[in-house]
Amino acid sequence: MNKSLRRVSVFCLALILALMGWVTWIQGAKASDYMGDPHNPRVAIGKYAAPLGNILVDGEPVTGSAATPSTLTYKRTYKDGPLYAPVTGFTSQIFGSNQLESLYGDLLDGSDGRLQSPADAVLHRRAKGGDVATTIDAAVQKAGYRALGGKKGAAVALDPKTGRILGMVSTPSYDPGKFAGSATADQKAWQAMAKDADQPNVNRALRQALPPGSTFKLVVAAAALENGLYSSVDEPTDSPDPYTLPHTRTTLRNENASAPCKNATLRTALQYSCNTVFAKIAAQLGQDKVAAQAEKFGFNDGKVDVPVRAAKSVYPKGMDSAQTALSGIGQFNDQATPLQMAMVASAIADGGELKSPQLVDKLTDGGGNTVRQYGPKTYGDGRAVSAHTAAQLRSAMQTVVDKGTGSGAKIGGLTVGGKTGTAQHGVDNSGTPYAWFVSYAQNGAGRQVAVAVMVEDGHAARNEVSGNGLAAPVARAMMKAALS
Repeated sequence: MNKSLRRVSVFCLALILALMGWVTWIQGAKASDYMGDPHNPRVAIGKYAAPLGNILVDGEPVTGSAATPSTLTYKRTYKDGPLYAPVTGFTSQIFGSNQLESLYGDLLDGSDGRLQSPADAVLHRRAKGGDVATTIDAAVQKAGYRALGGKKGAAVALDPKTGRILGMVSTPSYDPGKFAGSATADQKAWQAMAKDADQPNVNRALRQALPPGSTFKLVVAAAALENGLYSSVDEPTDSPDPYTLPHTRTTLRNENASAPCKNATLRTALQYSCNTVFAKIAAQLGQDKVAAQAEKFGFNDGKVDVPVRAAKSVYPKGMDSAQTALSGIGQFNDQATPLQMAMVASAIADGGELKSPQLVDKLTDGGGNTVRQYGPKTYGDGRAVSAHTAAQLRSAMQTVVDKGTGSGAKIGGLTVGGKTGTAQHGVDNSGTPYAWFVSYAQNGAGRQVAVAVMVEDGHAARNEVSGNGLAAPVARAMMKAALS
């Protein structure tokens, strides 16, 4: 073989080896990347080639699949879509998926390896989709949705003993079924939702952190008791009225000028929602002690997964004494989601023990066999406050409902405790305030429920916004449904 021919042969062999190496790389090391790439049409074709598994509420599906004449054989359908959208999320042939539809997408479409039988593995066949059973109680969910009505807001109901989320409502909501089918209709529905100023696609229960207002006074009261500032909620606090913020000439007053807030006990201060008392306590404790207590309830934790990740609720740091005082009444830069405030109420209701909130009960395969069962899990070290502190706060919260600002939450035959809140916002507090209500209820058999409600109703008159008037009736409806 002459020299030129030999060079050509070696060059051709090198090309063949390079091609073989590239093919091996593509089909081997990169295969999973391409198979999972959302731009690969085979992914969508495979996902929608058969009916998807379902998301269940009370054992019944709130999702479904319908046949289509397109390349994608099936599309997702939703029962009571707006009611359960904050729970299910959506799955769209065009826009992908979110929330439970996304987190358990592999299980629902049958590609999860845990679902494969030996025959499926040998034949490279996709298994039948599995189901996701939620912890939602349909009666609680419906009660909260009806009670919120057309208002902008959110509500979360928890079982304090287990952390199970019994209700998770966000309004206004959207129908995920409107963009789960044909391209043209999906685009129109998606664009309409994206342009809606009320942002119905935002899960306000989990993803919108707002100033908690006076509901944060429960955290400050807990910090005061836990740090030995007071031995009980009936001990006088030596608080002035009005209160001058530390190192300033700014005077803080109470919403109700005639309220007995001077030297009030914690019970009375919660009953009348005395700003002066809790601002003074926060400044006296200092931001580090208040922060430590807030964090035991879940504040400043950016990894609260239910399993959908919640937005971080924030108790700020780096404040001066005056700012710390304002943080004690749930203002300054305090931020909390309804889920977070439900966690506060849950820990108080359950004797100080805090369970991690959970939205999923179990996962099953296409034949109904359990793939994974979720049980109660403690949050952090499991104890947010001592049993003594929790009992003191429950007693004071009952006074708020029985004799104070939370009368709208009373339920005959149940023990109910609560705390109202009205959080100001906007430049110079020019915006319509947010109305909050945080509560718990217990029946004669010892069953409990903890609820947090936030109403962000920009259409209400400013003087009509109150936690008792707007938010407490929502909490009452959900608590009644949970314990009936």
